[in-house]
Amino acid sequence: MGCGNVFFTLIITLSVALITYNILISANASLKQELPGPSTSSIIDPIIQMPVEKSRKYGSNAEKRLFHTAVTASDSVYNTWQCRVMYYWFKKHKNGPNSDMGGFTRILHSGKPDNYMNEIPTFIAQPLPAGMDQGYIVLNRPWAFVQWLQKADIKEEYKIPDFLIFYILMAEPDHIIVKPIPNLSKDGLGAAFPFFYIEPKKYESVLRKYFPEEKGPITNIDPIGNSPVIVGKDSLKKIAPTWMNVSLAMKKDPETDKAFGWVLEMYAYAVSSALHGVGNILYKDFMIQPPWDTEIGNKFIIHYTYGCDYDLKGRLTYGKIGEWRFDKRSFDTEAPPRNLPLPPPGVPESVVTLVKMVNEATSNIPNWGS
Repeated sequence: MGCGNVFFTLIITLSVALITYNILISANASLKQELPGPSTSSIIDPIIQMPVEKSRKYGSNAEKRLFHTAVTASDSVYNTWQCRVMYYWFKKHKNGPNSDMGGFTRILHSGKPDNYMNEIPTFIAQPLPAGMDQGYIVLNRPWAFVQWLQKADIKEEYKIPDFLIFYILMAEPDHIIVKPIPNLSKDGLGAAFPFFYIEPKKYESVLRKYFPEEKGPITNIDPIGNSPVIVGKDSLKKIAPTWMNVSLAMKKDPETDKAFGWVLEMYAYAVSSALHGVGNILYKDFMIQPPWDTEIGNKFIIHYTYGCDYDLKGRLTYGKIGEWRFDKRSFDTEAPPRNLPLPPPGVPESVVTLVKMVNEATSNIPNWGS
């Protein structure tokens, strides 16, 4: 293990040992606080003057407000095929009308390169020390973002009179971009999708362990996760270390772990964003989640987190394996084959579109299934 990795491990260990102190300190730190890890004094993000796009105006300024898309992933077969499909559709829509989509990075938290480095722009992050995630691999996500924000040379920075704006879209492997995404954030606020199952008021007694009353009402915590979120880079650099520490603290606390389960890391991001005073515009049209959402409408992303099970008459059989089904978990050890069968008549547009988009991607991605 190199000196850098030893240092990362030491920082993480100390963060857990002094978790309450770290949460309070990181929540009140200045923008110039160093992130965990080696000094970044030699790392400079370039400020690039972008060409003017004449078809769109932002007030008196004709510059696009591009954001950089970042997706965290492991090197599992399951995550990898989803990333390949996601990146295919990212490239397809990047230069479409009204797009503010800039660059793309897969943040690979396996600690080593894989076979897709030349296909997908990738940053290698170190995983948490063995055992620290307690079997909850998603805890690697905030730690991966901390490392990426510290080290990465990201290009979408634009000098606008009197101030600098820079944005990041945090996305996930199981997101399919349906159409070009504009920068939905504005006025210093992030842009996020509201999840019905993130309920700060319901869990106020638990959340007050991490969001004390002096920080304000519990409603200051938005009903969001970390994805999809478009947020300013400076804001995310403040949020990320806190997000990491709050996630670890929540996982260590039996009451919190039991209350939040698999969405624990989502609550941790929502709390951390509120601790730093970063509010969010809630966009229900940011994405849909089939099979519950049945129409594409004006949405930008399909999130295929749920299984889609139907009988041959097109009726949903959720909770029971259908005669026709698409569930990403069916492909945890091998990628889905090309030309998956389409749903039977009567299945909603959202599900049909999802399968067609997966099929188009797999048909056009070289060496699929190899």
